Amino acid sequence: MIKIGCDRGLCHQAVGRQDRQLNTYDWLADIPGNTDTTDLVEVQFKHTRKGYYHNVNNLELKKGDIVAVEANPGHDIGVVTLTGRLVKLQIKKANLKSADDIKRIYRIARPIDIEKYHEAKRREHSTMIESRQIAKGLGLQMKIGDVEYQGDGNKAIFYYIADERVDFRQLIKDLAAAFHVRIEMKQIGARQEAGRIGGTGPCGRELCCATWMKNFVSVGTGSARYQDISLNPQKLAGMCAKLKCCLNYEVDDYVEAGRKLPSKDTILQTQDADYHYFKADILAGLISYSTDKNIAANLETITAERAKEIIEMNKKGEKPISLQEDGRKQEPQRPLDLATQENINRFDRTKKKKKKHKKPNNGENSGNTQNNQRPQGNGNRRQKHEQKSQNAKE
Repeated sequence: MIKIGCDRGLCHQAVGRQDRQLNTYDWLADIPGNTDTTDLVEVQFKHTRKGYYHNVNNLELKKGDIVAVEANPGHDIGVVTLTGRLVKLQIKKANLKSADDIKRIYRIARPIDIEKYHEAKRREHSTMIESRQIAKGLGLQMKIGDVEYQGDGNKAIFYYIADERVDFRQLIKDLAAAFHVRIEMKQIGARQEAGRIGGTGPCGRELCCATWMKNFVSVGTGSARYQDISLNPQKLAGMCAKLKCCLNYEVDDYVEAGRKLPSKDTILQTQDADYHYFKADILAGLISYSTDKNIAANLETITAERAKEIIEMNKKGEKPISLQEDGRKQEPQRPLDLATQENINRFDRTKKKKKKHKKPNNGENSGNTQNNQRPQGNGNRRQKHEQKSQNAKE
C-alpha cells in the first residue's frame, strides 16, 4: 500500500512510484519554481490513456490530484501524473503537433463529479460483454477488448482489435441505441492491448508497454539474428504473442560490435588442423573455433584481433603453430559458480573415507572371557580377605 503524502495526492512530492501505468519519475519535483515554468499538466485516465491540458485557472495541482478536464462533449475525470518542465518533453515524445489537442482543466473534482465517475465505471464491464454480443450478431471480424466511459457518462470509447478493416457503421448505431451514449471506436494492436492489461514479463519486471513505452516500433527476427539469439518462437514472443520489444534495445550495439568480427565462413588454418567458426561473444569480441564444422571439437577461443591476424597470415601462405599467440593450446576453462567463485564440480568429488578404529568383537568368545574373568577377580578378593582375618586372629 502507498501512503498518502499530501491532502489530495497519491505520493509525497510527486516523485514516488504510484499505482498507475506509464508512471514518469519527476526528478525535477524538488526544484523551487518547477511548476511555475509552464501551465501544462499531464493527466492520466483508464490504463494507458493520457492527455495534456492547460491549467488556465492557476490551480495548485500536485501529482495524484483528481481533476475535471475539458472533453468533447462534457467533461472527463482523470488523475494528475506530472507537472512542470517534464510535461513539455512528454508532449514532444507523444508527437502532439496540433495546439487543439491541448485542452483546459476545469477544477479539482468535486464529490458529485466522483460519484458520477464511479457510476460510469461500474457500467463498463457489462457494456463490454453486451457490445461483444452485438458485434458477433452483425458478423464482424473484430474483438472488443475494453470499454471506457467518460467521467460524466455521456461518452464511451470502445477499444477493438481487428486483423482487417472493419465497417462498423451499423455497429455504432446499434451501440448508441443500446447504451444511449456517444460512441467512439478506437482500433488498437496486440502490443497496446497488453499495455492496457499490464502484467509481468519473463524478466521479472513489469511490461515495458505498461510502464514507460508509448510508441511501438516493429520488431523483426533480424534483431535476434544480429544478437546471435536462438530463433525459438516460445522464448522470443512476449505476453502479447508478438516478438518482444526488448529485442530492439541493444541491437544497434550488437551490429556495431559485429562489424569488428571476421566472417563466419572464414576457415583458420594452422599447422595442426583447420578451424571452423563455432560461436562468438559479440560484445566481448571473443570467437570460438572448432576443428569440426558441425560439432564442438577441440574448441579454441581467441580474440577478434588474433583471428584477423591469422587470416592475414593464411593469405600470405603462412600457418601458425596454433590459434593462440604463444603457440600453446588453450586449456579448457572450468565452469565457475559466480556466487562462490569456486568450481561447481566440487560437489562431485569423492570424499575420502576415514579409517575407523576397530572395536572388539561382541561375539560369544568375548562374552565367555569376560564371564570367566569376573569370577577370578571375585576369588582373589575373597582370598585376600581371608588372609587378613587370619592374621588378625593370630
